[in-house]
Amino acid sequence: MKEIFNIHDLNRNAFMLHGPLARHGYDWWWHSFTAQDAETGEDKPFFVEFFICNPALAEDRPVFGQLPENKAAGKLPSYLMVKAGCWGEDHCQLHRFFSLKKTRIHADAPYEIEADDCFSSETVLKGSISISPDEADAHPEWMCDSGSISFELSVSKQIAFNVGYGASRPLRDIEAFSMYWHAEGMKSAYCGTVIFNGRRYTVTPEKSYGYADKNWGRDFTSPWVWLSSNCLKSRITGKTLENSVFDIGGGRPKIYFVPLDRRLLGVFFYEGKEYDFNFSHVWMKVKTEFSFEEREDDVVWRVRQENRESVMETCITCRKKDMLFVNYEAPDGSKKHNRLWNGGNGTGIINLYDKSEGRLDLVDEIEATHIGCEYGEFDTE
Repeated sequence: MKEIFNIHDLNRNAFMLHGPLARHGYDWWWHSFTAQDAETGEDKPFFVEFFICNPALAEDRPVFGQLPENKAAGKLPSYLMVKAGCWGEDHCQLHRFFSLKKTRIHADAPYEIEADDCFSSETVLKGSISISPDEADAHPEWMCDSGSISFELSVSKQIAFNVGYGASRPLRDIEAFSMYWHAEGMKSAYCGTVIFNGRRYTVTPEKSYGYADKNWGRDFTSPWVWLSSNCLKSRITGKTLENSVFDIGGGRPKIYFVPLDRRLLGVFFYEGKEYDFNFSHVWMKVKTEFSFEEREDDVVWRVRQENRESVMETCITCRKKDMLFVNYEAPDGSKKHNRLWNGGNGTGIINLYDKSEGRLDLVDEIEATHIGCEYGEFDTE
């Protein structure tokens, strides 16, 4: 708990596809948040992502790795994909693609990406996507549903999760890991408007429960785990935790193409105190156990993380009918994740303990809602 890694770092949030990663690499900026229906006030969770793949292979049009003719010709994917959608019973993911020759990328920090009316930066997020049912059916290589969405949002990133040396410049330069992670805004406030399938939703900072991170590298991880929320309430005091957020991610990282054991990065920023469960901090002696269970109507994550000073036990549930299988293709053109569960309205309990003279002292039992959650493993066929 004494080590503080809540350090904002815009350099880690910058465009990363230089050198070999420019020809075989991806970089994405993910945003998720909750909006309210302008008529009913009902909560609705949304996501927006800007995903760049293999910029050095750019052609005049987007290159899709899933097209049979491209697979036969050995052509790798290259494009900017703007992904946006929502969770809930009407869950939807929509994709819009641009040639990277027609995309403006500010390569230094702070990052900016712009193509047509789509724009993403540290503080602004806007764009639109419209896919007809006929287009979705005719283009399976787009890997998306049909529908329409537009968004215009401001972003305020309040608390960061800086994973430390594991994503530092030296290890980035030598491409030590196949997948890197930085959460510049694991607690973020969003403000603006979303229009989804003709219905207007309002986003306000105090009820957006927002999250923003980025991943980059040459491949994805399997298993793939992500859990995060800043909508938290103490079961002991009954009070909302206004200055708190937790974030857990990882699975089976690869270093120099060699997979490590199942490991997660985790943090709980609890009312100004940071409980760090980062396996790369070897001096903290971090131990992690996690499982994922798919039941008839829901899915369940159980995670236990321990270091020299503290323990965090997390149990999260999300209804299947509210989730989707989020789609990506890797820089090599493969699509190994075809059951990557992805949700935005999970619920759960986190128990946080301090260690003291061989015993565990309960710090708090915390109710979490509006949880972003993800789990998937590579296809084995």
